[in-house]
Amino acid sequence: MHHDFNFQLGDVTVGGGKLFLIAGPCVLESEFHARKMADTIQRTTSDLGVPYIFKASYDKANRTSIHSFRGPGLTEGCRVLRAIGEANHLPILTDVHTPEQCSQVSEAIGSVDVMLQIPAFLCRQTDLLIAAAQSGRAINVKKGQFVAPWDMRHAVAKIHESGNRRVALTERGASFGYNNLVVDMRSLPVMRGYAPVIFDGTHSVQTPSGGNGVSGGQPEFIPVLTRAAVAAGVDGIFLEVHDNPAEAKSDGANALPLNLLRPTLERLLAIHSAAHA
Repeated sequence: MHHDFNFQLGDVTVGGGKLFLIAGPCVLESEFHARKMADTIQRTTSDLGVPYIFKASYDKANRTSIHSFRGPGLTEGCRVLRAIGEANHLPILTDVHTPEQCSQVSEAIGSVDVMLQIPAFLCRQTDLLIAAAQSGRAINVKKGQFVAPWDMRHAVAKIHESGNRRVALTERGASFGYNNLVVDMRSLPVMRGYAPVIFDGTHSVQTPSGGNGVSGGQPEFIPVLTRAAVAAGVDGIFLEVHDNPAEAKSDGANALPLNLLRPTLERLLAIHSAAHA
């Protein structure tokens, strides 16, 4: 790992050798639910000494169906995210979909530390990457399902050349035929040549558009894939976590049930310390 890639996001060192967690519900369902999830996950991570970034989307712009729940929208969503960031002293991660949203989110979040996330489908959109970089905020680029790991260096270069060094890359599986993803663990060391790397254990088990107008998933494989990724060497883990996945308004089919978070993290920490012994 090249240590000049490491950067700070609030109290979290991204790429500093300590395994960190990005977790939260896929989408902001309500302020009450988001706060409850942030509080509960934060209790677990602080018990285990895991640096934590809260994650939720104010808008899911790429739902399979036009009828799917998208979220509260940018203004209300950023108000909730900012409130959680301030109340819990947590850095926040949320998606941006258009160049305009980068400055809007950055302004709306205010003094809270925020990481802007570039969705996998949009990782080649130059204007979006430049606008995110120019916001001055940290950036997480999800690797497109259609992109070779070594080609993600181009996304990193666009951000670096726009004057921003705080960028991480996230592996979330590669398209494997139709309605299926597979994770190539070789991508993790490859991409760590360009930036700190995060493994998304929940989107990697998606079956995209695989269920009657929504994406399905195989959440039983979240633990095995995250364990393999930590053993292979990643800087952080990304998990969508929900207290009641069956009732989740987005991506419930591939969310990690909240009650499995602690045992999952305990095993990941054991593997991480063994891999770095």
